Amino acid sequence: MSTFSIHHITSYEYDRAVTESVNEIRIFPYQCAEQEVLQHDLIISGQPDLHIFTDYWGNRAGLFNLNASHTELVIESRLLVRAKAPAERPLNFNTGLDALEGEVPDNILLVDLGRPEKISNQAAIDEIVQQIFQPWKSVAAIVQDCCQFIYRHFTYIKGITDIETTVDEIIDHRSGVCQDFAHLMLQVLRTMQIPSRYVSGYICPNKNGLRGEGATHAWVEAWIPGFGWAGIDPTNNIWVSNTHIKLAVGRNFKDCSPVKGTFKGPAHQKMFVYVSVGYEDGHHFEEKSLVKLPDTFDQQVLLQESDLRAMQQ
Repeated sequence: MSTFSIHHITSYEYDRAVTESVNEIRIFPYQCAEQEVLQHDLIISGQPDLHIFTDYWGNRAGLFNLNASHTELVIESRLLVRAKAPAERPLNFNTGLDALEGEVPDNILLVDLGRPEKISNQAAIDEIVQQIFQPWKSVAAIVQDCCQFIYRHFTYIKGITDIETTVDEIIDHRSGVCQDFAHLMLQVLRTMQIPSRYVSGYICPNKNGLRGEGATHAWVEAWIPGFGWAGIDPTNNIWVSNTHIKLAVGRNFKDCSPVKGTFKGPAHQKMFVYVSVGYEDGHHFEEKSLVKLPDTFDQQVLLQESDLRAMQQ
């Protein structure tokens, strides 16, 4: 078991005062057997009342309203968490699609997560399916082959995509970062009617030099019959182990955005994201980003869901 110290700050700066900032946050560690929260401190500018609830996907979320006039909003999370998952998780490579067909119909959540999105270039997804799908293979083997295909045929490049990039555009680019690869893999798996969900979290320091290390990260969980949810990371072509700390799950990125909301006021805004991930021996990774947001002078201004995207590398 490994223990990680994770410091995550999202800050917004406005060039004039704004009011009535209503925000929804998902920066609480996901409650599951694979990780144990030792301490979690959350500090928000103005110390507003925080209403905590569990959403449809089982994520712990928070809702707050900063009514008073302000020129800065800072949301700071300090997390000490122990990863309890083994370095290698024993998966069930024996159960096939017939077993999946026996588990899914009676579970509305799995049915929902097994439906692909409607995209323009579904033909390209179908072509990928033809290259990896073998009906006699186990579900775990098919998922693994899908992960490996994306890793080998799509190039990891920072900055070529953004938060609004669609699966169609990812196919055209043949490149992207972790969020893009997760969305692409979800479309492929769901086309094969394998329930799968998007996962946001952190990838923690290790000796293997994984892509996205020391920052927020995204990967996929697929439903393996007889086993349950199994995490797999197409950015690094690995099954998830004790280096991945989970924050939220959902159908896609929008269900897992760490911060989203609105405010009132004709203000220009700047957004900064800082993430530091420390290991037990004192070794740590950190990254700070200035996120470019569109200017607007509407009375209701959308705080962009760019937090996770800014640090997902």
